[in-house]
Amino acid sequence: MQIIRELQRDGRRPYTSIAKTVGLSEAAVRQRVQRLLDAGVMQIVAVTDPLRVGFHRQAMVGIKVDGDVRDLAAKLSANAEIDYVVICSGSYDLLVELTARDDEHLLEVVNTQIRSIPGIRSTETFVYLRLEKQTYSWGT
Repeated sequence: MQIIRELQRDGRRPYTSIAKTVGLSEAAVRQRVQRLLDAGVMQIVAVTDPLRVGFHRQAMVGIKVDGDVRDLAAKLSANAEIDYVVICSGSYDLLVELTARDDEHLLEVVNTQIRSIPGIRSTETFVYLRLEKQTYSWGT
């Protein structure tokens, strides 16, 4: 867990530096990181700030469906403009997060790429005004 915690602070940190912090050899850290990656326990990725790369609108879309929710989740997951799809319980069957260039792009995605899928009964879009917190510190 210490290795994961150190990589969450800085995913580009050298193994030699992590080794000193956690009290292992560089080879041991390298081997453990590789095992975590191979097992799918973690990924090392770059996270961008949508506002700085031209996407000025983020939204969560609550979706009610008719039929098999898993089939619709798979169809939505195949859409490159959708970042996050979760099957849930409660008022909505699915929650979908997306990032759009602007309101017109958001309308295009919701209207033609989500609402047009057979089996989607209704949607409710929650536009993000400001992202206050976003972390990736699970599992430590």
